[in-house]
Amino acid sequence: MIQQNPFTSQTFTKIWCQHFNKGNATYSFGFISGISFLKPSFLPLYMNVGKTLTKGMSYFLSEDPNVHDFKKKVFLIYDVPAYFNVKTKHLPKKLRTIKIKQYPGFLTNLEQYPDFNGFFSSTFNKKSRYKLKSYQRTLENSFNISYKHFYGDISVEDYQIVFDEFNSLLKKRFEDKQETNNNLEPQEWGFYKDSTYPLIRDKKASLFVIYQDAKPIAMSLNYFSESILFFAMTVFDIDYYKFNIGKVHLMKLYQWCFDENIKIVDLSKGDYGYKERWTDLKYHFEHHIYYDAHSITAVVIAQYLKLFFKLKQFLRDKELNKKLHKITFFLKKSMNSS
Repeated sequence: MIQQNPFTSQTFTKIWCQHFNKGNATYSFGFISGISFLKPSFLPLYMNVGKTLTKGMSYFLSEDPNVHDFKKKVFLIYDVPAYFNVKTKHLPKKLRTIKIKQYPGFLTNLEQYPDFNGFFSSTFNKKSRYKLKSYQRTLENSFNISYKHFYGDISVEDYQIVFDEFNSLLKKRFEDKQETNNNLEPQEWGFYKDSTYPLIRDKKASLFVIYQDAKPIAMSLNYFSESILFFAMTVFDIDYYKFNIGKVHLMKLYQWCFDENIKIVDLSKGDYGYKERWTDLKYHFEHHIYYDAHSITAVVIAQYLKLFFKLKQFLRDKELNKKLHKITFFLKKSMNSS
Protein backbone atom coordinates (compact mmCIF):
# COMPACT_ATOMS: atom_id res chain seq x y z
CA MET A 1 0.00 0.00 0.00
CA ILE A 2 1.55 3.29 -1.06
CA GLN A 3 1.65 6.31 1.24
CA GLN A 4 2.28 9.19 -1.19
CA ASN A 5 -0.11 8.64 -4.07
CA PRO A 6 0.35 11.37 -6.73
CA PHE A 7 -3.27 10.97 -7.83
CA THR A 8 -4.63 11.89 -4.41
CA SER A 9 -2.15 14.73 -3.90
CA GLN A 10 -3.48 18.23 -3.31
CA THR A 11 -2.04 19.51 -6.61
CA PHE A 12 -3.55 16.74 -8.74
CA THR A 13 -6.99 16.84 -7.10
CA LYS A 14 -7.23 20.63 -7.05
CA ILE A 15 -6.44 21.03 -10.76
CA TRP A 16 -8.63 18.04 -11.70
CA CYS A 17 -11.56 19.68 -9.90
CA GLN A 18 -10.93 22.98 -11.71
CA HIS A 19 -11.26 21.18 -15.05
CA PHE A 20 -13.90 18.56 -14.35
CA ASN A 21 -15.85 19.58 -11.24
CA LYS A 22 -16.19 23.32 -11.97
CA GLY A 23 -16.53 24.60 -8.43
CA ASN A 24 -18.92 21.91 -7.22
CA ALA A 25 -18.47 20.48 -3.75
CA THR A 26 -16.15 17.59 -2.90
CA TYR A 27 -16.76 15.28 0.03
CA SER A 28 -14.74 13.38 2.61
CA PHE A 29 -16.03 10.61 4.86
CA GLY A 30 -14.94 9.14 8.15
CA PHE A 31 -15.14 5.51 7.08
CA ILE A 32 -12.54 6.03 4.31
CA SER A 33 -9.44 8.23 4.21
CA GLY A 34 -6.84 9.27 1.66
CA ILE A 35 -9.46 9.96 -0.99
CA SER A 36 -12.15 12.55 -1.73
CA PHE A 37 -15.38 12.25 -3.68
CA LEU A 38 -17.77 14.17 -5.87
CA LYS A 39 -21.53 13.67 -6.26
CA PRO A 40 -22.43 13.98 -9.96
CA SER A 41 -26.23 13.56 -9.69
CA PHE A 42 -29.22 13.50 -7.38
CA LEU A 43 -28.58 9.82 -6.67
CA PRO A 44 -26.79 8.91 -3.41
CA LEU A 45 -23.76 7.92 -5.51
CA TYR A 46 -20.27 9.31 -4.89
CA MET A 47 -17.28 8.89 -7.21
CA ASN A 48 -13.60 9.46 -6.49
CA VAL A 49 -12.03 12.73 -7.53
CA GLY A 50 -9.88 11.98 -10.54
CA LYS A 51 -12.25 9.29 -11.82
CA THR A 52 -10.60 7.54 -14.79
CA LEU A 53 -7.66 9.93 -15.21
CA THR A 54 -5.55 8.34 -12.50
CA LYS A 55 -3.17 5.42 -12.91
CA GLY A 56 -4.00 3.91 -9.56
CA MET A 57 -6.16 4.93 -6.59
CA SER A 58 -5.34 4.01 -3.01
CA TYR A 59 -7.18 4.60 0.25
CA PHE A 60 -7.57 3.37 3.83
CA LEU A 61 -10.71 2.08 5.53
CA SER A 62 -11.57 2.85 9.11
CA GLU A 63 -11.89 -0.06 11.53
CA ASP A 64 -13.92 2.05 13.94
CA PRO A 65 -17.32 0.30 14.34
CA ASN A 66 -18.94 3.61 15.30
CA VAL A 67 -18.35 5.26 11.91
CA HIS A 68 -21.60 5.25 9.92
CA ASP A 69 -21.35 8.16 7.47
CA PHE A 70 -21.78 5.72 4.57
CA LYS A 71 -25.47 5.17 5.44
CA LYS A 72 -27.84 5.13 2.42
CA LYS A 73 -24.91 5.85 0.08
CA VAL A 74 -22.89 4.17 -2.66
CA PHE A 75 -19.20 4.92 -3.37
CA LEU A 76 -17.47 4.13 -6.66
CA ILE A 77 -13.67 4.14 -6.77
CA TYR A 78 -12.15 3.75 -10.22
CA ASP A 79 -8.88 2.00 -11.08
CA VAL A 80 -7.45 0.44 -7.94
CA PRO A 81 -4.43 -1.73 -8.88
CA ALA A 82 -4.77 -5.17 -7.31
CA TYR A 83 -1.13 -5.10 -6.16
CA PHE A 84 -1.84 -2.10 -3.91
CA ASN A 85 -3.43 -4.65 -1.54
CA VAL A 86 -6.06 -2.32 -0.14
CA LYS A 87 -7.28 -3.93 3.10
CA THR A 88 -11.04 -4.53 2.88
CA LYS A 89 -11.55 -7.40 5.33
CA HIS A 90 -12.56 -5.45 8.42
CA LEU A 91 -15.41 -3.32 7.16
CA PRO A 92 -17.73 -1.34 9.42
CA LYS A 93 -21.00 -3.11 10.14
CA LYS A 94 -23.56 -2.87 7.30
CA LEU A 95 -20.93 -1.72 4.79
CA ARG A 96 -20.40 -4.07 1.84
CA THR A 97 -17.92 -4.05 -1.03
CA ILE A 98 -17.84 -5.26 -4.64
CA LYS A 99 -14.60 -5.51 -6.61
CA ILE A 100 -14.85 -5.63 -10.40
CA LYS A 101 -11.85 -6.66 -12.49
CA GLN A 102 -11.11 -4.27 -15.35
CA TYR A 103 -8.06 -3.45 -17.48
CA PRO A 104 -4.87 -5.50 -17.27
CA GLY A 105 -1.79 -3.69 -16.02
CA PHE A 106 1.92 -4.53 -16.18
CA LEU A 107 4.83 -3.77 -13.87
CA THR A 108 8.46 -4.57 -13.22
CA ASN A 109 9.73 -5.10 -9.68
CA LEU A 110 13.21 -3.59 -9.91
CA GLU A 111 14.13 -4.69 -6.38
CA GLN A 112 14.78 -8.24 -7.56
CA TYR A 113 17.59 -7.09 -9.87
CA PRO A 114 20.99 -5.80 -8.72
CA ASP A 115 21.18 -3.10 -11.41
CA PHE A 116 20.06 -2.29 -14.94
CA ASN A 117 22.44 -4.82 -16.50
CA GLY A 118 21.04 -7.53 -14.25
CA PHE A 119 17.49 -6.63 -15.31
CA PHE A 120 18.51 -6.41 -18.96
CA SER A 121 20.19 -9.84 -18.93
CA SER A 122 17.30 -11.50 -17.07
CA THR A 123 14.58 -9.98 -19.25
CA PHE A 124 16.05 -10.28 -22.74
CA ASN A 125 18.10 -12.98 -24.40
CA LYS A 126 21.49 -12.23 -25.96
CA LYS A 127 20.08 -11.63 -29.45
CA SER A 128 17.41 -9.19 -28.15
CA ARG A 129 19.95 -7.32 -26.02
CA TYR A 130 22.21 -6.91 -29.04
CA LYS A 131 19.30 -5.56 -31.12
CA LEU A 132 18.24 -3.06 -28.47
CA LYS A 133 21.77 -1.72 -28.05
CA SER A 134 22.12 -1.62 -31.83
CA TYR A 135 18.96 0.48 -32.12
CA GLN A 136 20.43 3.00 -29.67
CA ARG A 137 23.80 3.12 -31.47
CA THR A 138 22.16 3.57 -34.87
CA LEU A 139 19.96 6.39 -33.60
CA GLU A 140 22.85 8.18 -31.90
CA ASN A 141 25.17 7.73 -34.91
CA SER A 142 22.54 9.06 -37.31
CA PHE A 143 21.53 12.19 -35.39
CA ASN A 144 22.65 14.52 -32.63
CA ILE A 145 20.68 12.77 -29.86
CA SER A 146 20.35 13.79 -26.24
CA TYR A 147 18.21 12.60 -23.33
CA LYS A 148 16.59 14.82 -20.73
CA HIS A 149 14.52 13.89 -17.70
CA PHE A 150 12.55 16.83 -16.32
CA TYR A 151 11.94 15.86 -12.70
CA GLY A 152 11.85 18.45 -9.95
CA ASP A 153 12.64 21.37 -12.22
CA ILE A 154 11.78 22.62 -15.71
CA SER A 155 11.68 26.09 -17.19
CA VAL A 156 8.37 27.46 -18.42
CA GLU A 157 9.87 27.77 -21.90
CA ASP A 158 11.05 24.14 -22.03
CA TYR A 159 7.73 22.98 -20.65
CA GLN A 160 5.75 24.84 -23.30
CA ILE A 161 7.92 23.46 -26.11
CA VAL A 162 7.78 19.86 -24.88
CA PHE A 163 4.05 19.83 -24.16
CA ASP A 164 3.11 21.44 -27.47
CA GLU A 165 5.27 18.91 -29.30
CA PHE A 166 3.72 16.12 -27.22
CA ASN A 167 0.30 17.18 -28.49
CA SER A 168 1.48 17.44 -32.11
CA LEU A 169 3.14 14.02 -32.08
CA LEU A 170 0.11 12.35 -30.49
CA LYS A 171 -2.16 13.82 -33.16
CA LYS A 172 0.25 12.67 -35.86
CA ARG A 173 0.52 9.18 -34.34
CA PHE A 174 -3.21 8.58 -34.02
CA GLU A 175 -3.96 10.12 -37.38
CA ASP A 176 -1.62 7.49 -38.78
CA LYS A 177 -3.37 4.74 -36.77
CA GLN A 178 -6.77 6.19 -37.76
CA GLU A 179 -8.02 6.02 -34.19
CA THR A 180 -9.28 8.53 -31.65
CA ASN A 181 -7.34 9.17 -28.45
CA ASN A 182 -9.20 10.44 -25.40
CA ASN A 183 -6.09 12.22 -24.13
CA LEU A 184 -6.38 14.65 -27.05
CA GLU A 185 -9.88 15.79 -26.12
CA PRO A 186 -9.53 19.54 -25.32
CA GLN A 187 -10.76 19.28 -21.72
CA GLU A 188 -8.57 16.28 -20.94
CA TRP A 189 -5.48 17.69 -22.63
CA GLY A 190 -6.03 21.01 -20.86
CA PHE A 191 -5.97 19.20 -17.54
CA TYR A 192 -2.72 17.41 -18.38
CA LYS A 193 -1.08 20.63 -19.51
CA ASP A 194 -2.15 22.61 -16.43
CA SER A 195 -1.33 19.90 -13.89
CA THR A 196 1.95 18.44 -15.13
CA TYR A 197 4.12 21.53 -14.61
CA PRO A 198 3.40 21.93 -10.86
CA LEU A 199 3.54 18.16 -10.39
CA ILE A 200 7.03 18.12 -11.94
CA ARG A 201 8.07 20.83 -9.50
CA ASP A 202 6.64 18.69 -6.65
CA LYS A 203 8.53 15.60 -7.95
CA LYS A 204 5.22 13.83 -8.43
CA ALA A 205 5.53 13.80 -12.24
CA SER A 206 8.20 13.94 -14.91
CA LEU A 207 8.68 14.34 -18.63
CA PHE A 208 11.35 12.12 -20.13
CA VAL A 209 12.37 13.43 -23.56
CA ILE A 210 14.62 12.29 -26.39
CA TYR A 211 15.86 15.22 -28.46
CA GLN A 212 17.27 15.42 -31.96
CA ASP A 213 19.18 18.68 -31.63
CA ALA A 214 16.56 20.91 -29.95
CA LYS A 215 13.56 18.99 -31.29
CA PRO A 216 11.68 16.49 -29.06
CA ILE A 217 11.19 13.26 -31.01
CA ALA A 218 10.02 10.92 -28.22
CA MET A 219 8.67 11.55 -24.74
CA SER A 220 6.69 10.13 -21.88
CA LEU A 221 4.66 11.56 -19.02
CA ASN A 222 5.30 9.72 -15.76
CA TYR A 223 3.93 10.02 -12.23
CA PHE A 224 5.64 9.10 -8.94
CA SER A 225 4.83 7.81 -5.50
CA GLU A 226 7.66 7.43 -3.01
CA SER A 227 8.95 4.30 -4.80
CA ILE A 228 6.88 3.74 -7.97
CA LEU A 229 7.09 5.25 -11.44
CA PHE A 230 3.70 5.20 -13.18
CA PHE A 231 4.14 5.27 -16.96
CA ALA A 232 1.16 7.39 -17.99
CA MET A 233 1.43 8.50 -21.60
CA THR A 234 4.07 8.17 -24.31
CA VAL A 235 4.61 9.03 -27.95
CA PHE A 236 7.37 9.07 -30.54
CA ASP A 237 7.68 10.76 -33.91
CA ILE A 238 6.57 8.18 -36.48
CA ASP A 239 9.15 9.60 -38.91
CA TYR A 240 11.75 7.82 -36.74
CA TYR A 241 9.88 4.52 -36.65
CA LYS A 242 12.65 2.55 -38.37
CA PHE A 243 15.05 3.50 -35.56
CA ASN A 244 12.85 1.72 -32.97
CA ILE A 245 12.92 4.89 -30.93
CA GLY A 246 10.15 3.68 -28.59
CA LYS A 247 12.37 0.80 -27.43
CA VAL A 248 15.35 3.12 -26.97
CA HIS A 249 13.14 5.42 -24.91
CA LEU A 250 12.08 2.57 -22.60
CA MET A 251 15.65 1.32 -22.21
CA LYS A 252 16.89 4.77 -21.14
CA LEU A 253 13.90 5.24 -18.83
CA TYR A 254 14.60 1.95 -17.04
CA GLN A 255 18.26 2.91 -16.66
CA TRP A 256 17.19 6.19 -15.06
CA CYS A 257 14.87 4.34 -12.65
CA PHE A 258 17.71 2.16 -11.41
CA ASP A 259 19.90 5.24 -10.95
CA GLU A 260 17.13 6.92 -8.92
CA ASN A 261 16.38 3.84 -6.76
CA ILE A 262 12.84 3.46 -8.08
CA LYS A 263 11.48 0.12 -6.84
CA ILE A 264 8.63 -0.48 -9.30
CA VAL A 265 8.10 0.59 -12.91
CA ASP A 266 4.36 0.39 -13.51
CA LEU A 267 3.58 0.50 -17.24
CA SER A 268 -0.10 0.76 -16.31
CA LYS A 269 -3.17 0.01 -18.44
CA GLY A 270 -3.22 -1.40 -21.91
CA ASP A 271 -2.55 -4.91 -23.16
CA TYR A 272 0.29 -4.03 -25.51
CA GLY A 273 2.95 -6.54 -26.56
CA TYR A 274 5.89 -4.39 -25.50
CA LYS A 275 4.53 -4.16 -21.95
CA GLU A 276 4.61 -7.92 -21.53
CA ARG A 277 8.19 -8.07 -22.82
CA TRP A 278 9.48 -5.39 -20.44
CA THR A 279 7.66 -6.43 -17.25
CA ASP A 280 7.57 -9.38 -14.88
CA LEU A 281 4.09 -9.10 -13.34
CA LYS A 282 0.66 -8.82 -14.92
CA TYR A 283 -2.05 -7.50 -12.59
CA HIS A 284 -5.53 -6.05 -13.00
CA PHE A 285 -7.12 -2.76 -12.20
CA GLU A 286 -10.33 -3.02 -10.20
CA HIS A 287 -13.29 -0.74 -9.65
CA HIS A 288 -14.31 -0.83 -5.98
CA ILE A 289 -17.91 -0.23 -4.94
CA TYR A 290 -18.92 0.35 -1.32
CA TYR A 291 -22.55 0.52 -0.30
CA ASP A 292 -24.90 0.42 2.65
CA ALA A 293 -26.32 -3.10 2.61
CA HIS A 294 -29.35 -1.99 4.67
CA SER A 295 -30.49 0.54 2.04
CA ILE A 296 -32.55 -0.85 -0.84
CA THR A 297 -31.65 2.14 -3.01
CA ALA A 298 -27.93 1.70 -2.34
CA VAL A 299 -28.09 -2.05 -3.04
CA VAL A 300 -29.89 -1.49 -6.37
CA ILE A 301 -27.37 1.17 -7.49
CA ALA A 302 -24.42 -1.00 -6.48
CA GLN A 303 -25.74 -4.04 -8.36
CA TYR A 304 -26.44 -1.92 -11.44
CA LEU A 305 -22.86 -0.60 -11.39
CA LYS A 306 -21.56 -4.15 -11.04
CA LEU A 307 -23.49 -5.33 -14.12
CA PHE A 308 -22.55 -2.21 -16.10
CA PHE A 309 -18.80 -2.54 -15.54
CA LYS A 310 -18.82 -6.30 -16.10
CA LEU A 311 -20.56 -5.76 -19.44
CA LYS A 312 -18.12 -3.01 -20.33
CA GLN A 313 -15.16 -5.27 -19.61
CA PHE A 314 -16.75 -8.10 -21.60
CA LEU A 315 -16.99 -5.81 -24.64
CA ARG A 316 -13.42 -4.67 -24.02
CA ASP A 317 -12.25 -8.29 -23.92
CA LYS A 318 -13.89 -8.75 -27.33
CA GLU A 319 -11.88 -5.69 -28.53
CA LEU A 320 -15.03 -3.83 -29.48
CA ASN A 321 -13.53 -0.70 -27.90
CA LYS A 322 -10.80 -0.70 -30.57
CA LYS A 323 -13.43 -0.88 -33.30
CA LEU A 324 -15.29 1.97 -31.62
CA HIS A 325 -12.14 4.14 -31.64
CA LYS A 326 -11.82 3.48 -35.39
CA ILE A 327 -15.47 4.38 -36.03
CA THR A 328 -15.21 7.52 -33.88
CA PHE A 329 -12.11 8.60 -35.80
CA PHE A 330 -13.86 8.40 -39.17
CA LEU A 331 -17.01 10.10 -37.85
CA LYS A 332 -15.01 13.02 -36.47
CA LYS A 333 -12.98 13.27 -39.65
CA SER A 334 -16.09 13.34 -41.84
CA MET A 335 -17.72 15.98 -39.60
CA ASN A 336 -14.61 18.17 -39.70
CA SER A 337 -14.34 17.93 -43.49
CA SER A 338 -18.00 18.70 -44.16
